[in-house]
Amino acid sequence: MPSGLLVNPQITDAVTQTNVKVLGEAPAEALALTMQAMGHATGLAMENAAQTQGGMQQINNTSTGALMAIIMKA
Repeated sequence: MPSGLLVNPQITDAVTQTNVKVLGEAPAEALALTMQAMGHATGLAMENAAQTQGGMQQINNTSTGALMAIIMKA
């Protein structure tokens, strides 16, 4: 092999170590991403629940007012 095509062993070692580091961190990053997605989904679920509860309160107030009007006419 011509001497111009040789790669310094320190460079190959650095690339190898970087690859090992990336592969070693991948499971932790995947779990962190999963936890972040779960937290976001839970937040959206809570927001939905609060919105639904507010809507039900409006229905309750309206029906109470309508019933009170019926009672007052009687």
